[in-house]
Amino acid sequence: MSILKIDISDTKLHRDAAIKLIEFAKDQRVFLFDAPMGLGKTTFIKSICSYLGVIDTMSSPTYSIVNEYHTESKLKVFHFDLYRLKSVEELFELGFDEYLSSGNYLFIEWPKLAESFLESYLRIIIKIENNNRYLCAEHISIP
Repeated sequence: MSILKIDISDTKLHRDAAIKLIEFAKDQRVFLFDAPMGLGKTTFIKSICSYLGVIDTMSSPTYSIVNEYHTESKLKVFHFDLYRLKSVEELFELGFDEYLSSGNYLFIEWPKLAESFLESYLRIIIKIENNNRYLCAEHISIP
């Protein structure tokens, strides 16, 4: 199992980090972001979206739960923030399974409730080590 570790301490590093992450992901389109509040999940997701050619204004989906973005290539990107959801039933009612089957990118913050829907995904952990911020990614497949 390979793990990708990238320094994202400075936002100037984000574009190159986004490129490396998308290359590392290969065909995987579901990304689960795990990090404490305030460590830059949304900021980094905006960098990935920018690299993917998103043409819409990007914002945190904290209150809307999911934001839909369009890209120059007609691809869609769905950005979820599941922090406020309390149950898997709420996620099901959002039509989460339809988002999964869309073939588009799904970037999911606070993903615990979503895990039971998934067979495979890219787990992304953002953490602080020695005063630097790192993004660590690994492919997860559920047998």
